[in-house]
Amino acid sequence: MISISFRRSGGLAENLGSQGQFPLTQNVTVVEGGTANLTCRVDQNDNTSLQWSNPAQQTLYFDDKKALRDNRIELVRASWHELSISVSDVSLSDEGQYTCSLFTMPVKTSKAFLTVLGVPEKPQITGFTSPVMEGERMQLTCKTSGSKPAADIRWFKNDKEVKDVKYLKEEDANRKTFTVSSTMDFLADRNDDGAVISCRVDHESLNSTPQIAMQVLEIHYTPLVKIISSNSWPEEGQSIILTCESKGKPVPEPVLWTKDGGELPDPERMVVNGRVLSISFLNKTDNGTYRCEAKNPIGRNSTEYVLIVHDVFNTLLPTTVIPSLTTATVTTTVALTASTTTSATAISTRDPNALAGQTGPDHALIGGIVAVVVFVTLCSIILLGRYLARHKGTYLTNEAKGAEDAPDADTAIINAEGSQVNAEEKKEYFI
Repeated sequence: MISISFRRSGGLAENLGSQGQFPLTQNVTVVEGGTANLTCRVDQNDNTSLQWSNPAQQTLYFDDKKALRDNRIELVRASWHELSISVSDVSLSDEGQYTCSLFTMPVKTSKAFLTVLGVPEKPQITGFTSPVMEGERMQLTCKTSGSKPAADIRWFKNDKEVKDVKYLKEEDANRKTFTVSSTMDFLADRNDDGAVISCRVDHESLNSTPQIAMQVLEIHYTPLVKIISSNSWPEEGQSIILTCESKGKPVPEPVLWTKDGGELPDPERMVVNGRVLSISFLNKTDNGTYRCEAKNPIGRNSTEYVLIVHDVFNTLLPTTVIPSLTTATVTTTVALTASTTTSATAISTRDPNALAGQTGPDHALIGGIVAVVVFVTLCSIILLGRYLARHKGTYLTNEAKGAEDAPDADTAIINAEGSQVNAEEKKEYFI
């Protein structure tokens, strides 16, 4: 990389036309190991010689004649108006102020500063171990040397920059370049497993292509266990599947299922297939706490699931209560009078919504019906007794007819029978 800026002796900014003969140079920035081009121009020259000299005031070229034996220095162009040379394989020692001289009376000069950039070495990450146990403290250091000026170091975790780091800059023994280091300190976490830690070195000599060192974290941790149920409201007779999800590093061994701290009580209905527990034909005896345990070389972990088997839920519509009440009422009122039936009919035509909310019999209604039945029964008994009494008196009176004037019992009977015969005869006579 070469950077150029124009310079004029004394820093004057007057128009060149008013200057007459005057040399113009340019500042140059080059990466170590690159090639620097030094150019000196004169717009108005009356065949006056030009010369380039190094920071040690050694003549490099006088017009087109090479003065210093250095194979790295070559002539690019020489004329009355320009003297250009190149310095290849530039080193840090080449940095300094170069002078272009125009041999007029007096001699006029122009300075060009050559800046050499020290390229930072490829960074190295130290302090990294693999694997790392969860909870351990990690201290990673990224270091690079040979940069001029000092390089910048940045840390990234999965492309996200980490800001909380320490930065240290030290001057190298040559007193020209720098060694830069940066330290990142953090606790190992399971979420960092597989994360890419990168140390990035930025420097102007790298042409916007930073140097990067990377490490992939490997974190070992105990299993994380979770139970997933296939049925959120298990009922009697249904089935349920419990899945035990376990995540750990190293990968956990096959899980262990237990119920209420012991083995599964019914292996025929409770089937374990890997991490899955299937229970068929649920009943109340399946209620309890089911535990899933997973382990790996780092440790073990478990989680629990409380199973509650619910009764089968039947939805009863409100109208299902009405036919039962209506039927009971009609059956009771069959033995009642017409007025009682009318009352029962009125009862059966109540608002169905009001009857739907009842959960037991209407004791007041039943009591009224029983009272009416008892009353009617008593009335019937009384009427029947009076009827029987009246018919019995009439029978005795008829038997006594014709025996009132009899002198003895035998004559009375004969007279009575005669009366009946006469009566029958009278009936025949009248017919």
